[in-house]
Amino acid sequence: MKAKGVLPSQAIRGLIRDGAIASDVPILDAQIQPASMDLRLGTVAYRVRASFLAGKGRTVAERLSEFEMHRFDLTAGAVLEKGCVYVIPLMETLSLPADLTAVANAKSSTGRLDLLTRTIADGGSEFDRIPEGYRGPLYAEVCPKSFSVLVRPGMRLNQVRFRCGQTVLDDAALLKLHKADPLVSGEAVISEGLGFSVDLRPKMGDLVGYRAKPHAGVVDLDLINHYAVADFWEEIRTTEGRIILDPGAFYILVSREAVTIPPDYAAEMAPYLAMVGEFRVHYAGFFDPGFGHAEAGGAGSRGVLEVRCHEAPFVLEHGQIVGRLVYERMAERPDTLYGQAIRSNYQGQGLKLAKQFHAA
Repeated sequence: MKAKGVLPSQAIRGLIRDGAIASDVPILDAQIQPASMDLRLGTVAYRVRASFLAGKGRTVAERLSEFEMHRFDLTAGAVLEKGCVYVIPLMETLSLPADLTAVANAKSSTGRLDLLTRTIADGGSEFDRIPEGYRGPLYAEVCPKSFSVLVRPGMRLNQVRFRCGQTVLDDAALLKLHKADPLVSGEAVISEGLGFSVDLRPKMGDLVGYRAKPHAGVVDLDLINHYAVADFWEEIRTTEGRIILDPGAFYILVSREAVTIPPDYAAEMAPYLAMVGEFRVHYAGFFDPGFGHAEAGGAGSRGVLEVRCHEAPFVLEHGQIVGRLVYERMAERPDTLYGQAIRSNYQGQGLKLAKQFHAA
């Protein structure tokens, strides 16, 4: 009987050896993260009329025949245009054991580019959720919201996490963990997860975030530390401890708290709750074991917030609770932790844009 929890890196390698995760193109060790696995874009993309789910008893390929506008080859690189919806078959396929489920999410840099990326599977009635015993292909639905992007086969926009049994810590277990191994700087707000708030009073200066420019150029996702920030982003500055979010605008902000993920746990940023305000926080949701933790060379890392305002202007104030982290047990400790040892991009981060832009 498998241990209950989120599968670590060594167990994911075991799934690959057993054929539960397969690909015609050899899977790279670099795809395997401490508690998840990166998924790769295939060689063809479909422009579709609208986002869709396969639905019970239907395949994604069947639904593509209904909604496809045109298809194109990605081999030499191709631009996915802002505001359009694309479906791209992924290189990896799954043959899950009966006791494993999977959940997918966008990678950190994907979310920071406002690149809506969701995983769809045959027979699926939810995005990013893959049921026990699933056997079949996976697809990425990609919708660039702020910037058009240049993509190629093998690029990794989303990732998948495997779970055995009930993994989520309830509030009592989370409080006990926090007392044993503090999860957050300052007071812990625990209610259906660990609450976190927005930082609009930085210790130095008055830069609190960035707003995506509406008419910027194309971002080649392979170019790291390449683009000038000012060509794509407007700086958001305040000395008042508050900002007003514009409807339809996309912001990069940062949490006030520095959080840690102990080595035997993983976390996921919980979905947006409507009662929080007239905005939605986050695309990228996975936090790996070791994020911000001393055992992985961290001293607490703040969470970057990907914020989109909805229909009405909204006043966001310093210290306002904007989201929560849901902690999960690992089935066992990963053989690698998030941090410098695996060249993690965001260990020890503060306010930080995606890796394609010049570092501040």
